[in-house]
Amino acid sequence: MTHTSIALSRIAPSQTTAMTDRATELRLQGKDIISLSVGEPDFATPPHVLDAAKAALDGGETKYTAVGGTARMKQAAALHFARDLGIELPVDQVTVSAGGKQAIFHALMATVSEGEEVIVPSPWWVSYPEIIRFAGGRVVPLATSARDNFRFTAGEFEAQIGPRTQWLMLNSPGNPTGACYPADMLLAIGEVLRRNPRVMVLSDDIYAPLNYTGERHATLANLCPDLADRILTVSGVSKSHAMTGFRIGVAAGPQWLIKAMEKLQSHSSGNPCSISQAAAVAAFEGPQDFLADWRERFRTRRDLVVSAINAIPGLSTPVPDGAFYCMVDAAPLMSRFGDDGALAMHLLDHGVAVVQASAFGGRDGFRISFAADEAKLEEALRRIAAAVA
Repeated sequence: MTHTSIALSRIAPSQTTAMTDRATELRLQGKDIISLSVGEPDFATPPHVLDAAKAALDGGETKYTAVGGTARMKQAAALHFARDLGIELPVDQVTVSAGGKQAIFHALMATVSEGEEVIVPSPWWVSYPEIIRFAGGRVVPLATSARDNFRFTAGEFEAQIGPRTQWLMLNSPGNPTGACYPADMLLAIGEVLRRNPRVMVLSDDIYAPLNYTGERHATLANLCPDLADRILTVSGVSKSHAMTGFRIGVAAGPQWLIKAMEKLQSHSSGNPCSISQAAAVAAFEGPQDFLADWRERFRTRRDLVVSAINAIPGLSTPVPDGAFYCMVDAAPLMSRFGDDGALAMHLLDHGVAVVQASAFGGRDGFRISFAADEAKLEEALRRIAAAVA
C-alpha cells in the first residue's frame, strides 16, 4: 500500500516536462519529432563559462559551500542585479539556489500559510500555481488576453486583492506569453501596492535579457525603491547564458526573506553546486556582448513564427515582446479537436511537440518555444499547417 502526503496530492506534474519527455521517448523509438515544447536556448554555453567550470574542477572546488552561495557568487549576483536590472543592494540581500524555480519554491514555502492567497496572472508559468498549492495557499487567477498582449492593468490587479492576499506573481518578459510590462504599467502597479501594504511581489525577471522592444528592461524594485522591502526579484543564468543544466538561480530581496529562504534551503538541497557557482560567476562577470547577437537571432525566429502562424487558417498569435515563446490561439479549431490537449497530441502525431494552453491556465491553444534553429522552425511550421489543414 502506498501513501503520499496531502500536500503532494494538491499538485500535478509539470505538463511542459511531460510533453518534452514524451517527445524524447518518441525520438528514441525512431520517430522524427521536432520539439518546440522546452524553454531552453539552443545556443552553446559561452566558452569562458565552460572554462571557468573546468578550472573549478581542476582546482578542487568540489566541497560544500555556504548554503546561500559562495561570497564570490553572491558578489557576482549583486553585480548582475545592479548592472542588468538597476537594483543596488548588499550581498546579504542576495541568495543563490539550484535554479530560479528553487528560489521561487523556497520564497513561497517560507511565506505562504494555509488559505493565504497569491494572485497569478494567466496564462501562467506551469510551476507557479503548483508551488502555491503545495504550500497550502490559494491561487487567485488574474486573466489576461491576446488583445491586451497578455498584460493586466493596475486596476484589474487591485480588484483581485482581498484580506488574505499575500503575493502577486509578476513575470516579465513572461512565460508562456512573452509579455513585457513597460515602466508606466509597473509604476501604476506600485501605486496599488502602496495602498495595500500587506501585498508582496515576486518579480520573475529570468528572461530580462531577451527583450525585443528596444527599451531598457523595466523592473519593479528599480522603479519603486520605497517598496523594495516587499519585492523579491528572481533571475539566473539559464536563459541568458544557455546554462539550464547548471541549475543556478539568484534572488534579491529584503534580508528577512533571504534569510528565511536560506533556512529552508539548508534543509532541502543545501548549497547550490560548487562547480556551477564558479561557472555562473564567469557568466555574470565576463563579457556580455554575445547577448546582442542572441537577441537578434531570437527576434528573427520570433518574426518567422508569428508570420507563419498568422498565415494558418484557425491559428493566430500576437507578437511577443520578449522571452522565446508564442502563445497561439486555436479557438476556431476546437469544434474539430474538442480541446487543446487533443490538438497538442494531434500535432505530436504529425511530428511537432508543443504544450497545450490549458497547462498554463489558458485555453484553446498552445505554446510554441522558438528556441530552435530556423530550419527546424520552418519544418515544424510546415507540419503544423499540414496537421490542421
